[in-house]
Amino acid sequence: MAALWRALRALRALPAGARGRSAASSGAVALPRPLGADAHEEEPMLVAQKKNPDYHGFSADPEADVANMRAAFLAGVSIAIVLGSVFVHYLPDYGLQQWARREAEFQVRERERRGLPLLTSNYYDPDRLSLPSSE
Repeated sequence: MAALWRALRALRALPAGARGRSAASSGAVALPRPLGADAHEEEPMLVAQKKNPDYHGFSADPEADVANMRAAFLAGVSIAIVLGSVFVHYLPDYGLQQWARREAEFQVRERERRGLPLLTSNYYDPDRLSLPSSE
């Protein structure tokens, strides 16, 4: 506990600007330069990109390459989203679940109209079945 109090007193003794910052007067950090490089020689970003452009494989011209890449990406994503969702929407009824639901509702309405019970113990009508003789 005593060590904690000593650390707090040491922090209070520091000037307000020195706490939480580096000892340097500015907040910028200078990056090391390669040997033999001039400290004031920096090329602008556009010049560096013209020397070594990003190549996406659509054209030899860098501006056309970027434009074609963006157009292909937009078209590809649009086609995938639009046509993909249309394809999924119009897929056939898997397992005939919707058909089975409609058929069950139709059977319930028909049985209610005739006054028959909704469920019976016999799957088939026993009067219409030709059963073998008891021998």
